[in-house]
Amino acid sequence: MNKTLITLRPFVHKDVSQIGIYFDYDDAVKAYIRQLDGVVWSQTHKTFYIADTADNKRRLYLHLRAKNWYVDYSGMKKKASPTPPKEGLIQVGDLRVMKLPVLDRDSMVLMERFKRWMEQKRLSTNTVNTYLEVTIQFLKYVQLKQSPSISAKLIEAFNYDYIVAPGKSISYQNQCINGVKKYLEYTGQLVDSINIERPRKERRLPEVLSLADVKAIMDHTVNLKHKTLLALLYSGGLRIGEAINLKVTDIDSKRMLIHIKMAKGKKDRHTLLSPMFLTLLREYYKAYQPKVYLFEGQFDGLYSSKSAQQVLKKSLRLAGIHNRRITLHTLRHSFATHLLENGTDLRYIQTLLGHSSPKTTMIYTHVSSTSIQKIKNPFDSL
Repeated sequence: MNKTLITLRPFVHKDVSQIGIYFDYDDAVKAYIRQLDGVVWSQTHKTFYIADTADNKRRLYLHLRAKNWYVDYSGMKKKASPTPPKEGLIQVGDLRVMKLPVLDRDSMVLMERFKRWMEQKRLSTNTVNTYLEVTIQFLKYVQLKQSPSISAKLIEAFNYDYIVAPGKSISYQNQCINGVKKYLEYTGQLVDSINIERPRKERRLPEVLSLADVKAIMDHTVNLKHKTLLALLYSGGLRIGEAINLKVTDIDSKRMLIHIKMAKGKKDRHTLLSPMFLTLLREYYKAYQPKVYLFEGQFDGLYSSKSAQQVLKKSLRLAGIHNRRITLHTLRHSFATHLLENGTDLRYIQTLLGHSSPKTTMIYTHVSSTSIQKIKNPFDSL
């Protein structure tokens, strides 16, 4: 009987050095590899991997040594240190993008600890991932500038070079500032002494689909799983993160409610369970038999929000809806607007959406065509 061969090779994923774990598909090998803390699956590279740090390398070697497998380490022996690219901006399309080096190993280890610290602070998964991503970019900038310390001047330079000059959004700029300040808090530096003014966000009205548009999207979504997911987002007014974290047990068909647990702001809430959606959901459940999460991805894990966005993109194309910035969140905006146009009290809509402040829900009064159409134009009184 041939022994299992495991091959380890370094590669760069998400601008960070990783150790790729390659083997011929085998359920037992896959299950054992996944037992090691820190190992994740890359859909892009089609392999399991773990961050290339000294501690992870040691743990991985010990983990594999426990099995009587052939392990090819040759790709790990001689690894040239990545050469930082020259400082400056490069042109990508119409944007000037900052050229940053690959993060060094010591900083990678620090980022792992920073991530665990944020998780212990009970920050949401999305917040942790966002702060981690922007802090990694900032530390690359620090590495590029070879700065011995972090100062307000350095953060301002990063703010301009990496965010303002390439034309990145105000929302992303605020995320970067929040992430860097959280990192400074973690490292014990004086956050208050570094005053970076946050730009005001643009007050744009949300894009809203008509009922005919929503029906066209559903009619052109052929795959049962994909149609059920999009229908859930619209019929329950859910954020995509709430939908993919929803469990089978969160569906209360007796009370016709959906229980959303630990949503944004760490709040639980209930939203509507549509009778028509329930019929679709039961058809989906019989076909796919989800075990824990209502929508499961590869290896029974969480379904990817990126995959969901691709589903919507395809359905929009087939439905002939073009030249509009439609996202998964547009389905939630449309749900709220259509409720308002049907005469639902704003306070109930606020509860269904899980908004902390009624001011957030009031935005839908500005996009509701029914409310606007009821206003008498003074010109008609002349």
